[in-house]
Amino acid sequence: MENNTYCVIMAGGVGSRFWPLSKSSTPKQFLDILGTGKSLLRQTFERFTALCPNENFLVVTSAEYADKVLEQIPEIKAEQVLKEPFRRNTAPCIAYANSWIRTRNPKARIVVTPADHLIMNEEVFRTNILSGLDFVSAHEALLTLGIKPHRPETGYGYIQVGAKAENAAETFNKVKTFTEKPNAELAKVFFESGEFFWNSGIFIWTLKAIDEAFASHLSEVQNLFVKLDSAIGTAQEEKALNDTYIDCKNISIDYGVMEKAENVFVQTVSFGWSDLGTWSSLYEYSPQDKNNNAVISGQVLLYDTNDSIVNMPADKVAVIQGLDNYIVVDSGDALLICPKDNEQQIRQFTTDIKAEFGDKAL
Repeated sequence: MENNTYCVIMAGGVGSRFWPLSKSSTPKQFLDILGTGKSLLRQTFERFTALCPNENFLVVTSAEYADKVLEQIPEIKAEQVLKEPFRRNTAPCIAYANSWIRTRNPKARIVVTPADHLIMNEEVFRTNILSGLDFVSAHEALLTLGIKPHRPETGYGYIQVGAKAENAAETFNKVKTFTEKPNAELAKVFFESGEFFWNSGIFIWTLKAIDEAFASHLSEVQNLFVKLDSAIGTAQEEKALNDTYIDCKNISIDYGVMEKAENVFVQTVSFGWSDLGTWSSLYEYSPQDKNNNAVISGQVLLYDTNDSIVNMPADKVAVIQGLDNYIVVDSGDALLICPKDNEQQIRQFTTDIKAEFGDKAL
């Protein structure tokens, strides 16, 4: 185990597309979405325990979720839960973690991962992470993991691979372009070209390399967090952090750094991955019956129903008849029945619910 290796888990999102199971009080990363008996956050932590000592984990989350993090990961200390006062996207989240690490280990190698992704083959995943850590140590590179696509997907960003990296395995390439979520026609072109990989949102770099990239491409953000360094671990940290976030702009690490830096590489991998962004993505990786229905939880009887996903409270009995390609989710105090093809409207549903019924249902 490498004491210079740190794992930063980003766990501040709300997961609104998983409403009504995921709510602002308990977002999806704290839920057992997969029915395994463990939350997505807990699974993410356990995925890295063979690679990183407990004291080198950081979980960056909203201040309101700090207690939930410690309940689910009792192996870490309260100081390892970095409490963001406001949501400012992934670049400030990463800059905050960098600030914490800078005060402790300037030689750090860092893996940054979302808290709510699905990894099917964790052994292959860990092998890839170790290879990536070795690569960034040797090349002072910013590395992202690119997932080999198995369909033309419009829900993910894409990475176009360029030339092979020098003095490295064939799975490491320069990044040619980043592309946001494409339309169906462009996604088909990407898939058939063989040059494009899904952007996993998992990053590997040294502290030195990411600090230099921030200084070059997001200097205003870097300067704010470098000033924060002296307050980390002191009585002044909360106020200094609040002031930092007030002054910090909302920007993603992809747009602010990765799309601009010259030393950006991609490691092309295939270990069974999903960002679990939607009910349909959960459906794809869930066991299905002979009619292609996935029942995640509940005591459910299905009649004349096909290609649907159902999630009920474990002790609730439900009888469903005559649905094709539907999402049915009962959280106990809220019910969603929606065609899978229309699930992108769930965010609009939650906006309408807030306007009509207030925050209590969200």
